[in-house]
Amino acid sequence: ASDTQTRVLLSSAILVTVCRTPSSVQFILSTVAGQISIEIKMALMRNVTLRLCASSKLFLPSAGNAANYHATNLKEVMHQVIPEKQKEVMEFRKESKDKVLGSYTVDQVYGGMRGIIGLVTETSLLDPEEGIRFRGYSIPDCQELLPKAAGGEQPLPEGLFWLLMTGKVPSAKQVEWVSQEWAQRGDVPAHVVTMLNNFPANLHPMAQFSAAITAMNSDSHFARAYASGQVKKTQYWEYIYEDSMDLIAKLPTVAAIIYRNLYREGTPVCVIDPAKDWSANFSSMLGYDDAVFSDLMRMYLTIHSDHEGGNVSAHTGHLVASALSDPYLSIGAAMAGLAGPLHGLANQEVLVWLTKLQKEFGGEVSDAKMKDFIWNTLQSGQVVPGYGHAVLRKTDPRYVCQREFALKHLPDYPLFKLVSQIYKLVPDILLEHGKAKNPWPNVDAHSGVLLQYYGMTEMSYYTVLFGVSRALGICSSLVWDRALGLPLERPKSITTEALMKQVAK
Repeated sequence: ASDTQTRVLLSSAILVTVCRTPSSVQFILSTVAGQISIEIKMALMRNVTLRLCASSKLFLPSAGNAANYHATNLKEVMHQVIPEKQKEVMEFRKESKDKVLGSYTVDQVYGGMRGIIGLVTETSLLDPEEGIRFRGYSIPDCQELLPKAAGGEQPLPEGLFWLLMTGKVPSAKQVEWVSQEWAQRGDVPAHVVTMLNNFPANLHPMAQFSAAITAMNSDSHFARAYASGQVKKTQYWEYIYEDSMDLIAKLPTVAAIIYRNLYREGTPVCVIDPAKDWSANFSSMLGYDDAVFSDLMRMYLTIHSDHEGGNVSAHTGHLVASALSDPYLSIGAAMAGLAGPLHGLANQEVLVWLTKLQKEFGGEVSDAKMKDFIWNTLQSGQVVPGYGHAVLRKTDPRYVCQREFALKHLPDYPLFKLVSQIYKLVPDILLEHGKAKNPWPNVDAHSGVLLQYYGMTEMSYYTVLFGVSRALGICSSLVWDRALGLPLERPKSITTEALMKQVAK
């Protein structure tokens, strides 16, 4: 095959059939070291290892491991987990610090650094074939293993947060502890409520969300401790943990105030009910008391939480925190990145496109007419929103679980039927078109449709929901950044002239 990505995927498939462990893959690759580039060798090694992990539960963290960490207090468990990981990382860095990870090209330098391994994020890894893995667990794994609310079918985000933080599948009691802890920490500072209530109605919800998060820096444990000059570097993670728990607990209230100010005539947000889980409280504060909508929120807040560390919001949070900015400043900055049209607004763009399509046809449309519409879209230089992904090479599992939810709860909803028809037709058209490396739908192709069905039609607000979820992943990573003592991030940049001279050598 002439395409590098195709060669890697095909070769990976062959290697998986003859190898049982990553070490055997390494041995085979070493025998052909002179015939393939370092870049392809590293891509093969990563891809095959991920696929071996996906095919064997032996490579996954054991769900039973949680039994070794009986405490229901998350911080107590972190005190057990962190020293183990610190030792592992220290030994690995000592043994492998001079190992070459790969090479990169001029095009990658100009192209957003795509494909360059440049940072470590412990909480998740994106598998091109299996989708996102949270601490080694796929979305189907999480749906099966993580605790659920009474009467609910979707995993609780509190359980996913525990998994991201500890690497262990939590018990129901441990998840209940997180729910109650967040309920106790949920009060928003009065000055932030006042600020939100004074924002003009034409200020975008994400601008309000980012500003409010930043303003809560007044309550930062880390900022106060660092300013005192008395805190040791080895204790940084504990103060980041406290800030992260406080911040996550307050986000639903902040988000709900924004929603009700903009779309519900400023009606007050209800108080947090300690008997409810985080998502159910959020749903009630928004004004949605439907039990199925609460379960939708649990799914939404779980599947959008983390997606490796290189995307704009996660990387921004990591970068800002590397300067020892507290989580309020870091997450506030991350939300500003999430607000960008190329990152968090994708599901809104999908809905705009679907609405345009509905208006053009005025109802159900034949497959033939739909195909013509899609071809006209592509030939006019536009894309089909919600299709394709920079890394994934199959249907996004986050799309799949939303589709399964819709098939159960809203199978006859016209907008869902339209999404299903597009799903049936678009991949083959994109393959025939020949420009898309991945013709399959991603998470954004579906999420807005579910929200529309339950009456949340305010598309400009959807990214705030995304932000509430994404804070789970970023905050857990910030705790680990400080626990592992990661330094100030400072990549090298050069001018085009300097780059030309370097290439000419």
